[in-house]
Formats: sequence, C-alpha cells, structure tokens
Amino acid sequence: MDIQFGNLQQLSWLWLVLLVGIVLVAAMMVRRRAIKQFATTNLMPQLFPNSLSRRLVLKSLVTVAAMSLLVIALVDARWGKAWREVPQKGIEVLFALDVSRSMLAEDVSPNRLERAKQQIKDMVDEMAGDRVGLVVFAGDAKQQVPLTKHHHDFKNVLDEVGTFNVDRGGSQLGDAIQLAADCFLDKTNDHKAIVVFTDGEDQESDPVAVARNVYGEKGIRIFTVGLGDRHQGARVPASGQSSSGPFLEYNGQQVWSKLNSSILEQVALESDGAYVPAETKYVDMADVYHQYIANVEQQDFETARINSYIPRYQIFVGMALGLVLLEMFWPQSQTRNRNNDSLPFFFAGWTNRKSKHRSLQPNYEINSPEHDKQQRTAA
Repeated sequence: MDIQFGNLQQLSWLWLVLLVGIVLVAAMMVRRRAIKQFATTNLMPQLFPNSLSRRLVLKSLVTVAAMSLLVIALVDARWGKAWREVPQKGIEVLFALDVSRSMLAEDVSPNRLERAKQQIKDMVDEMAGDRVGLVVFAGDAKQQVPLTKHHHDFKNVLDEVGTFNVDRGGSQLGDAIQLAADCFLDKTNDHKAIVVFTDGEDQESDPVAVARNVYGEKGIRIFTVGLGDRHQGARVPASGQSSSGPFLEYNGQQVWSKLNSSILEQVALESDGAYVPAETKYVDMADVYHQYIANVEQQDFETARINSYIPRYQIFVGMALGLVLLEMFWPQSQTRNRNNDSLPFFFAGWTNRKSKHRSLQPNYEINSPEHDKQQRTAA
C-alpha cells in the first residue's frame, strides 16, 4: 500500500512516550517493593490480589498506546487517493534578469548574476499559487520562461541561465521592462508585478519613461533589486570564469562596473513599486516578497483538479480517544461480595460497608452481679 507521511518530524514526540513508559514501569517497581515491605508473603494474595496488579499493568499499556497513536496522528499518514477541486488564487510575476557581462563582477559572492539567481529562487519558494515567468536581457531582451505555476521547472531553467542567452552585449533595461509587460497572459490591469534584478547599467533605453507608461496603461507595478558596489565597483572578468583575470578592457583600460541605484529608484517610483538596495550584502528575499510583492492585489485563477492522498489522522485520533475512555471507565475491582451478587453495585457496596462495620464491634462478656442472679433464677 502506498503511504505518504506529511509531517515526519513529529516522530520526535516519541521520546515523550518513552519517558512516560519508563516512569510507569518505575512506579510499578516501587509499588511492588513497598508491598513486600508492608505485608508477609502469605498475606499478600489476600491484601493485594493478582487481578489488581494485572489491572495496573493493562492501564499503563493503554496509556502508552494512546500516546503512541496520537504521535502517529501528528505524523499525518495518508493513503488512498481522491480527486478534488482546488481554487487557484495569486498574482503573476515576471522576473527580469540582467545577464550582461557586467553581472559577472565579483563584488558580490560568487558574482552578481549567481547572487541574483539565488535571490529569485528564494523569492519563488514563498510564492505558493503565484505564476512566475522569466525575461533575460543584456543588449537585447528575450522571454526565457513563459508564465507558469510549475515552480520546480522554472528554477531548473533559471539555473542554466548565463550571459550566453542573449547575443548582443550591453544593457537595455527599458526594452526588458517593455517585453516583460507584454508577456502577461491576462490583460486586465491588476494582479501583475515585474521584479528586475540588475546592476542598473543602461544604454539609453529610457527605462524610467517605459516604467511610467507600463504602469499608467497596464497598472503593472515594478520592483527593482540593485546588485553591486555603488562606490568602488568591481572589474568585469573577460571570460566569466576566474577572478584572477583576464579582465574586460576598453581602450586599453580595465572596465570597472558600479551599481547605478538612482535609475532603479526612479523606475520603482514611477510605477508605484519599491527599490531594494541589495548591493553587496545579504538580503532576505522571503521578507521582501511578503513586505512588498505579496501586497499586489490577487486574482482567482482557473480551478485545478488535483489527485491527492486522503488524510487518515482521524483514525488514529479516534483509536487514541477510545483507549482513553477505556482507561477512564475501567472497573475499579474485579471481585465482589458473593452474598451481594444479585444486588445493584451501589447497594452491594453499602451492604459490604455495613457488614464490615458490624464485624468490627467488640464482643464483650457480661459478668455483673445482676447478670449472675438472673442466670441462677433461670436455672
């Protein structure tokens, strides 16, 4: 039988079950030792019948079994499959990734391009239900991944992206924004966002004007993430393989690339987005997604039909509850006064108590003079 476990880490609670079992065993051993000290061997069966000891052992086993079943319920065991309709809701996000040669600069470890790819994947991991797509750009722009809900496939393609994906060198940020805006499936003016990862270099493609038009005509918000050192910058490897050189040169001088944050701030401002100055430091992109992008108005997508495993935790919870009830209502004693077997249990108990009370009364001999006189008269 094909079984799926949804939360295996909950098995760690078994240590608590083991601890309770050890405590119960220790308690029974201490009890047995105390009984041996309290009564002699010939009186023990009368004072502490074997049925009582068996009952304590069974109750302990029931307690441990109930706790074990609750742990199994927490593990969320599932088997059997059923089709169900799942409504899809989310936003559409186009990632625009700069793959120009300047993104190979290593002022960010391992380089700007690899850091950007990792940040995109960190963000996608938080985007359950959202559609994601990818546009790569340098001197030209190209749609690399159409909008999709298959995040695993998206990340596989993203891993293979490099500077070779675009033939023309340079950096046309405005063209990338325009292409990303044209890649959305739904033409309504909501639930859309573009997230740009770049060092901000641009060769007169007027990205600020493009961003203003895209937001005004299509309502698409643009979020920009700036990568690189904006003060000193870094040299650009010519081969993209080593930080030791050779480096890209222009007119006999090594090319240094710096982050241009001002243009990215203007693009975000004109489109009601936000600028994230990642620069050379680590940025929690999950937090960026929830703080900014997740605030974009969501839309109901088509309903998906999913063949999923059926949760079975209710079975184990019910069994555990049954054992707890059994332990609670377990009869307190399996012996009963034979003379009272025909009586209801509460009358029998009262009769037992009354007879015990009478048996404890002292049996006195009456030896007074008056008593002796009465005996002689009777004789």
